[in-house]
Amino acid sequence: MILVSFAVLVLDLAISLASISIVKQQSTRYLQDTAKLYIDRINHDFAYINHYMGWTLANDETLNMMNAYEPDSSEFLKSNSNLYKRFSELQKNYGQEYNFFFYLKNQSFFLNCAPISVTYTDYLELKKLIYSYIEDKDVYAEFYSRWTPILVNGKYYIINIVPYYNRYLIGLISADNLIRPLRQINLGANGYASLVDENGTRISSPLSGSGKLVQQEQGWPGLFRSRTTISSEFSNTTFSADMVIQFGAFEKIMIAQLLIMLLFFIVTSTLCAVMLFFNKRVLGPIQNFSENLAHMNEDGQPAGFKSSKIIELEQANDQFKDLVEQVKTFKIAIYEQELEKQRIQLDYMKQQIKPHFFLNCLTSIYSMAQIQMYEEIENMAMSTSKYFRYTFQNGGNFVRLEDEIEHVRIYLEIQRSRYRDAFRHHIVQDETAKDVHIPPLVLQTFIENSVKYAISRDPEVQIRLTVTRRESEEEQVTVIQISDNGPGFAPEVLEKLVRGQPLDQSKGTHIGIMNTLKRLEYLYYKKAAVHFSNIEGGGASVIITLPDLPNTST
Repeated sequence: MILVSFAVLVLDLAISLASISIVKQQSTRYLQDTAKLYIDRINHDFAYINHYMGWTLANDETLNMMNAYEPDSSEFLKSNSNLYKRFSELQKNYGQEYNFFFYLKNQSFFLNCAPISVTYTDYLELKKLIYSYIEDKDVYAEFYSRWTPILVNGKYYIINIVPYYNRYLIGLISADNLIRPLRQINLGANGYASLVDENGTRISSPLSGSGKLVQQEQGWPGLFRSRTTISSEFSNTTFSADMVIQFGAFEKIMIAQLLIMLLFFIVTSTLCAVMLFFNKRVLGPIQNFSENLAHMNEDGQPAGFKSSKIIELEQANDQFKDLVEQVKTFKIAIYEQELEKQRIQLDYMKQQIKPHFFLNCLTSIYSMAQIQMYEEIENMAMSTSKYFRYTFQNGGNFVRLEDEIEHVRIYLEIQRSRYRDAFRHHIVQDETAKDVHIPPLVLQTFIENSVKYAISRDPEVQIRLTVTRRESEEEQVTVIQISDNGPGFAPEVLEKLVRGQPLDQSKGTHIGIMNTLKRLEYLYYKKAAVHFSNIEGGGASVIITLPDLPNTST
């Protein structure tokens, strides 16, 4: 019995460690899910605000009027009032923490276009920084349409600068205001949430839920470590959110558990000493009871227990039968819970498709409706309908090249409704290539890449699509070239593409290109070729060479 008690003590210690580990993992997983919901909401808010400012710069005539008149003119003041109302409504929808400013470079005029929550001293310092960012092209590239932390008078803010020719809109929110909702989560007495930039520097104060400033502490390693850090990254930003969880209660539970088990071991040892005096009267019935438990019926029930002089053993036998039934019930319940968990996971995976382009189209239509652009709304709605009809109805592996090019035209028309005169496109097609079959949405992937990275710059962007047929190694091939005069591929991205190495997709970028390259590899059995390069003088070029394959209609 002493040996059994010691084994139970060791087993309980192992179970306690495992239980604490499971509880910590579940708590961490819960906080990760909570943080993900908040991060997803902020990413959506950032994307919409960025899109709203870009659309306002490209389509709203208010800033054009302000840029054409002097700041003290009545036309300027009236346009400024209209702009102030629009962004005040946007601020009501997304919170008073967001601040919005505009800058007219020709007039060197900087002013807020919504109520601001920053101090006047910070406002003046921010004004100087904006001037320097816009004048310095290297620094400006870091902030262009990207939420980035900046230091203003010892306090960090998150800023987004959206340009359009000589006009700029700026969105701003303090790092402490952005992280505040995560501080409402119970992270323990000394747990805290803060924002961290790409260099590991904290850009928000490490405050606990009670508002107390928390200092760094060194915890025990491994399972006994009192702190656990969860890091969640935002998309299209240069910072992330860290949550430090304080598991202070687990050490207390561990000590209490060990004390209880030590007391149990002492009591058991004492009882064993007493039992030695009653071995003849007690050990025999106990052995019979143990043999009874060892023999189970075929249906999983223990064999019948003969009458014993020890009433407790008879009661233990009945309880054991009940325990067997409960174990069987628990097994069924756990199995049903696992099935339900799998069903919920499948439903969750079905909800992962996020039609950002569709939402952007709807946002553009809504913005057009606000300023009564009825003809543009009709064209935008019809183009959007044709675009998604083509996307949803093409379930095969191949489509006619003529249909794919028409789909690209519709996509570019939609983008022209958003960006107006920011770009032009030219499509040159060999008549003999009209009935060639290619995989769907291949052209759009690279056209969309040109629109995404080349537009919103000072010169008008030229996007060119050329399709030719030629003979190569005694077989006919289709050569498709897509080029633009934008900034071209980033050196590190171009190097990986040329070498055939996969691009980093952890932040939700480059997914379309890698998906297209994989599809071409599988459908053409590695016979298709894609050549990436930067054009001398500025711009990117993609040349796709596709051989003719039989049975491409399926």
